[in-house]
Amino acid sequence: MTAFTDDPKTLVSTAWLAQHLKDPDLRVIDASWYLPDAGRNAKAEYKAAHIPGARFFDVDEITDSRSTLPHMAPPPEKFISRMRAMGIGDGHQVVVYDGAGLFSAARVWWTFRLMGKTDVAVLDGGFPKWQAEGREVEDMPPVLRDRHITVSRQHALVKDVTQVAHAAKLSEAEIIDARSAARFKGEAPEPRPGLRAGHIPGSKNVPYATLLNPDGTMKPLADLRATFEAAGVNLAKPAITTCGSGVTAAVLSLALERLGHKNHALYDGSWAEWGMYEDLAVEKG
Repeated sequence: MTAFTDDPKTLVSTAWLAQHLKDPDLRVIDASWYLPDAGRNAKAEYKAAHIPGARFFDVDEITDSRSTLPHMAPPPEKFISRMRAMGIGDGHQVVVYDGAGLFSAARVWWTFRLMGKTDVAVLDGGFPKWQAEGREVEDMPPVLRDRHITVSRQHALVKDVTQVAHAAKLSEAEIIDARSAARFKGEAPEPRPGLRAGHIPGSKNVPYATLLNPDGTMKPLADLRATFEAAGVNLAKPAITTCGSGVTAAVLSLALERLGHKNHALYDGSWAEWGMYEDLAVEKG
């Protein structure tokens, strides 16, 4: 098994973060977010305990408020405004974590990438691993100083429903769905009311949890590759990741980036959008 390699542009270990925690240009973000049925309050948990210096990134607030779809990527000007207020700007190395291990942090990693910021990594194993190792936590909010930030939206990293429908029709990209096998097959109901069950025609199913170890860390590169290939994914083709609402799709995007796959985009509307429109084809099984 290949030893884990810290990469400040994708994934870093708890040991790496502990070593760099006092670096003046490091910024840590708590990006915890949970599905309603999890019964957890991300903001309350952050206030009770977080990695020292961590800022809280509200996945449901730092969004495109003009959209009726859940937590769509924010317009650049809103992202700039929120990051400046959080004291995150140019020249910073950002490390994002969440309270589930590796779940919503990848979505925030992808959002930074979408805005052209590449010095951003997810904490492997997240807050559970950090706490399990007995590392330092605090309940004090950080002292924030406004910092200038420039962004350049990378349009190639995101797809809309028209682009995904086109890609599905022409089979010009691998559409990879991060939802559970039961939801993908249409055997389990969707958590959001009013959505049809099933998946985008021709898409492949790689449930995001199959890319993770039991402790919430990401599997080694060889295992990631094998998991995608076992699902029938051709890693030589462009990829579009999707899920229920664009959160766990980013775990797939992170894994693809770790594998050196450079031509991947995320379908931001995901099943919350596709499952809503009767005129879009759905496959089951």
